[in-house]
Amino acid sequence: MPAVSDSILVHARQLDWKSCRNSSVRKLGRHLPFVPCDYTRTIPTFRRAATLSSKSQLSSSQTRENRLPPISNASLLKQQRLPLTFTRPFSHSPRNDKPKYFSHYPPGIIYATKTEPIQSAIGTWTAAVLLGAISGSVYVFTARPKHSDKLDIESGDQFQKSEARENSGSTNSADMGDNNRLGHIGNLSPEQEEKLQQLWVATLRVFGVLDTEQVKALNSTVHGTMVRVLSELSVPASDQAKKKKRGWFGKKTESDEKDTPAPSSDDKYGLVAKFRHALENASPEVIRASFWSMLKHDHPDMLLLRFLRARKWDVEKALVMMISTFHWRSVEMHVDDEIMVNGEEAMLLDSKSDDPVKKRRGADFLEQIRTGKSFLHGVDKLGRPMCIIRARLHHAGDQQEESLERFTMYVIEVARFVVQPPAETACLVFDMSGFSLANMDYAPVRFMITCFEANYPESLGVILIHKAPWVFQGIWKIIKGLLDPVVASKVNFTNNTADLEAFIEKSRILKELGGDEDWEMKYIEPVIGENDLMKDVETKTKIQSERDALGKEFEKATIAWIENKTSEAIKKKREELRISLQQNYWKLDPYIRARSYYDRTGLIQPGGKIQFYPTTAKEAAVPETTVAPTTEVAAAPPAAAPAAPKKIPVETSSDDID
Repeated sequence: MPAVSDSILVHARQLDWKSCRNSSVRKLGRHLPFVPCDYTRTIPTFRRAATLSSKSQLSSSQTRENRLPPISNASLLKQQRLPLTFTRPFSHSPRNDKPKYFSHYPPGIIYATKTEPIQSAIGTWTAAVLLGAISGSVYVFTARPKHSDKLDIESGDQFQKSEARENSGSTNSADMGDNNRLGHIGNLSPEQEEKLQQLWVATLRVFGVLDTEQVKALNSTVHGTMVRVLSELSVPASDQAKKKKRGWFGKKTESDEKDTPAPSSDDKYGLVAKFRHALENASPEVIRASFWSMLKHDHPDMLLLRFLRARKWDVEKALVMMISTFHWRSVEMHVDDEIMVNGEEAMLLDSKSDDPVKKRRGADFLEQIRTGKSFLHGVDKLGRPMCIIRARLHHAGDQQEESLERFTMYVIEVARFVVQPPAETACLVFDMSGFSLANMDYAPVRFMITCFEANYPESLGVILIHKAPWVFQGIWKIIKGLLDPVVASKVNFTNNTADLEAFIEKSRILKELGGDEDWEMKYIEPVIGENDLMKDVETKTKIQSERDALGKEFEKATIAWIENKTSEAIKKKREELRISLQQNYWKLDPYIRARSYYDRTGLIQPGGKIQFYPTTAKEAAVPETTVAPTTEVAAAPPAAAPAAPKKIPVETSSDDID
């Protein structure tokens, strides 16, 4: 930035405002915020030396002739020992005078007066406080232990470090897969493992498996404390109203004040209210069933760890978020008992119904999946499954909001099946080619944000916005304001195929995105009768009973693990039960989930095997049976470790930078 010389300032003093706008001084305006001609702000030392106290202000009776020329040099100011007065922009008079918008002088100029010695802007007490703060900082820094690797769980320091590494886009071989990151299964610090055990204790208390005394005993083992919100579970749900009775004069009793968790400032989705509603209206057995229903083929520990990481290892907040998610899935969205049970076949039948409501709902759903508005295909360099979203195919008003939400939930739930170890997250690719304002619809965007931030935590690995047009710049500013900073940090803008190659192998980038993979999404219609196994209630009940028994055994093994966390025998038994639960789910799956496009194409194969890239005709063939247990879930082999990707922002002007 160019320096401001005395000659320029003196010259500018002789100009009126109109002339100033056209002078060379005006060129400095592009460097200054808000006030184009406030050139005195370009001298930081000069500004810091300015005194704005009322003692140094000029009286309104003083004339321009009594003022000294502008001063632009701090050393000159010290030599003359003159106080300063700062005038507002577009003002002729000092700070306490009425602004005059047609001043003879250019705005923001600093004048020196011949009276009163210069005064410091920092008082004695302020200097003392600053000195004390600096001394304290030096002491804390020097007194800190040199070898302190202990994890500060309460403040979430380790979570932030792990999250920062995850968001940095690092793709070194050591970071291949989510499991290799700290805070994930197989890579927990001792403190994180204790937090996991504490959350298990609280969860089993909500399930009715543990009573208050057992919780206290187990918490003493894992250095935990009684979670506040669990105090309400000490009495039956039918007696909750009695516990909530108010004291004298309608005021809450002191015990109620302590036991009631107040919504925190970051509870923008009302999770505390949903948590309380779930405890008050659902029995422990119902909440427990919701947990095992949501779990499906996943590792139980992995599900709890998602909520712990999302809440920076705060056990109470993680519990509130998890129970609220159960409530959202079962009461608000009916994910497992309606959306996944009915599936695509039911939507096909609804589209042919005489009922106009059902017909519209079915037609809206099928239109989105037939056109390939959003689909799952392939994996990125970290083995994360990719969801391709073609924004140009969406037009606001084409589908009802309920149908949009239903389709969104359907894709997310199916995506959970194709996320295979070591990956735990997915890669979203928004194809913005051909996008215009006609394709923008904030309602589904907000719903998607709610899903991932409040109900599917830690599910997004990276978000790629590909070929965003200039019109998307303003839209992105609005969307970014709705996002949690952690989620926003995972967004990357790519403008060409080379940018995509930082995240995806070129051989696995679709041709429509500029890659080499010759694959096209062609929808295969549902076959009437493909879900007949769901009518076999007897077999379904038998397999479900086996699952319930395995769940109870796993809960007992978890309690034993908490009591004896160093016992390898208990850990081994718990892992065996986990594998049995996974195998049991894939036996149960065809009886509780309608077949999808991904089952018909062979992407989701019997036993949960995922095949994105079939290498033989046998692998590419559509499976004839849907029941075949397996001991290990196969994942598509990840590619070689790439170089660290870079974030490529949307082209913006300097005024658009946040």
